[in-house]
Amino acid sequence: MPRHKRLDSGVPWVQLSTTAADWKAADPQLLGTMLAQLHLIRAFEETVLELAGEGLVHGPAHSSIGQEGGAVGSIVGLRSSDAVNGSHRGHHQFLAKALTHVAGGRLDPLAPLSDDVLTVLRRTLAEILGLAQGYCRGRGGSMHLQWFEAGALGTNAIVGGGAPMATGNAWAQKHSGTSDLTINYFGDGASQIGSVLESMNLAATWQLPVAFFIENNRYAVATKVEEISADTRLSVRGQGFGIPGWRVDGMDPLAVHLAMNEAAERMRAGEGPAVIEAEVYRFFHQNGPYPGSAFGYRPKTEEVEWRARDPLDRVAGEMAKLSLIGEADVASVRAQAKEAMAQIARELVEADPAREGRRRIRPVLWPDPGFVDVGIRGDATELAAERVADPLEHDGDWREIKFVDAVAEVMGRRMSVDERIVVMGEDVHRLGGGTNGATKGLLPRFEGRVLGTPISENAFVGLGGGLALDGRFRPVVEFMYPDFMWVAADQVFNQIGKARHMFGGDNPVPLVLRTKVAMGSGYGSQHLMDPAGLFATSPGWRIVAPSSAADYVGLMNAALALQDPVLVIEHVDLYGQADRIPEGDGDYVLPPGKAALRREGDELTIITYLSMVGHTLEALAETNIDADLIDLRWLDRASLDWETIEASVKKTNNVLIVEQGAQGTSYGAWLADEIQRRLFDWLDQPIERVTGSEASPSISKVLERAAIARTEEVRDGLERVRRGWGGR
Repeated sequence: MPRHKRLDSGVPWVQLSTTAADWKAADPQLLGTMLAQLHLIRAFEETVLELAGEGLVHGPAHSSIGQEGGAVGSIVGLRSSDAVNGSHRGHHQFLAKALTHVAGGRLDPLAPLSDDVLTVLRRTLAEILGLAQGYCRGRGGSMHLQWFEAGALGTNAIVGGGAPMATGNAWAQKHSGTSDLTINYFGDGASQIGSVLESMNLAATWQLPVAFFIENNRYAVATKVEEISADTRLSVRGQGFGIPGWRVDGMDPLAVHLAMNEAAERMRAGEGPAVIEAEVYRFFHQNGPYPGSAFGYRPKTEEVEWRARDPLDRVAGEMAKLSLIGEADVASVRAQAKEAMAQIARELVEADPAREGRRRIRPVLWPDPGFVDVGIRGDATELAAERVADPLEHDGDWREIKFVDAVAEVMGRRMSVDERIVVMGEDVHRLGGGTNGATKGLLPRFEGRVLGTPISENAFVGLGGGLALDGRFRPVVEFMYPDFMWVAADQVFNQIGKARHMFGGDNPVPLVLRTKVAMGSGYGSQHLMDPAGLFATSPGWRIVAPSSAADYVGLMNAALALQDPVLVIEHVDLYGQADRIPEGDGDYVLPPGKAALRREGDELTIITYLSMVGHTLEALAETNIDADLIDLRWLDRASLDWETIEASVKKTNNVLIVEQGAQGTSYGAWLADEIQRRLFDWLDQPIERVTGSEASPSISKVLERAAIARTEEVRDGLERVRRGWGGR
């Protein structure tokens, strides 16, 4: 018989409950502040549901009625410089953080509401109604609430999507020498999501001051927690990562406060993350003014039992036992909160003249429709302070260098003059500079700023996003291969790419994402894609694709000066090539809107990027076609050099777009559509394209070659264009 020994993880996991002595020992001012916040948040949420019932909330109204105790208890003791982010059901967390900020953590429940408090309530309701006066100018609505000044990093419509961002914010707090902390709120459904678990691992590995706060309200929309997890003790999730956990009654705000105090003491002391599970209950359905029982997934008896544990009643009752408040005073607190919200609603809505007895949003409060695309990315004015130079115009000395060495060299130069830059990715700190040498020499020079990560793209690129939004650091994140972005697609596209626009258009997101195209290297279908087409059709990202070492220096310098997320695409075929860069000058920038005309001609405009520039030059040398060859350098919609493209097309009247990768994710498909919309009258024939095949490259050397474009395919494309104009 084998011998068995029960093992103990050695990681604390406790249930915390309050006693009468805890309530008696609590600061009366703390209890009063809790009561005031609870009633303000409740009245706010009731107003939201009322307006939603009238059809005045466009989209969902995820109320937090019943769950206020978890938010108020965990936030009331925080500093303004502490941070929180949450999920789509986040009104209560946002309001608790904003109210704590403007009131300095102290609210007298019996005193008149200050102008600052009323402003918070007004701007938050305006945001939920989609109005210009909201914190995000109406773009965020109910699910995307952000106010950086108060430490509210932004609520999130992607379940579990905020965990990596919160972890990044905590990294910035720790490495800025503060004792601040971050709380990431999510529900029982997110407790099983990869981004949350990956973030827990990363936070524990790097000992970051982030609390993973689980609001366990027992249901997703209508699915019980028992149906989606074999272990419903959600606070045990941190055990596998060495993170201590607290389980607490979320209907008892003081218990939540005490648990958060214990966790915060540990985090502020540099001992790493915490998990807190607050057992709460949403009194209404996932969205709207009806209880869950109306939809048949919750029994009315269960709802009655939980309503009897209302956190507002709990705090008021305990305060009454201590003679801190009377019944009439509690009624007064409730009445003041309701009247404040009624008045705010009257400021935002009015009688609808077209429908008797109905209300409408005051028309003057809607955002200007012209604001729709403002703030997708910045305006690049930050580059005005940089020195612009184009290697095509360099008339000084040159220095011979391999392309990949230029990649490492420019990063080393930038890190030496900008201490905010942090490089992270899989193996970037090992193997003499990562798997290709692109970070060679950085680790010994920049201790603590070259971070080897777990194989966890979703977590570490999201952490980079949190760093970028924090503003104290400038992350450079490497995806070893671009196909890995699918693992992190939420963070790349939903979070980082949309962050500036979604939250109002003002927040910089200075992040560089490096990756390499590896077609031809034999790594198969899941390592070799060209990501340009996907990023070009996703809002918020700028894209650079250098074909020479000298261009790489200027483009990377520009990427690291911009306040936008920038994808830097490299190509393995270029890494080992002998190249050159300007001697003694590593600080020039190649700004957006600056393509390179590599060859001039009158018959055809060829547009390409990366290694296909070289293949196209080879193909042209084998023909007698007289062509303009435009090396794009910048690929995103806002950064394309339309001046060069338009001048060439109006001269040649024929266009060939050349790229190496698959047809389905083609960058050229988007670009061809844009060109024909702008320049249709100047085209003598349909735009011709050179791409790879429909299939992604295979492992077989023969099939891989058949799936991608190189010199031969460009030559064939040139012949198709020649036939189109009747040439021979």
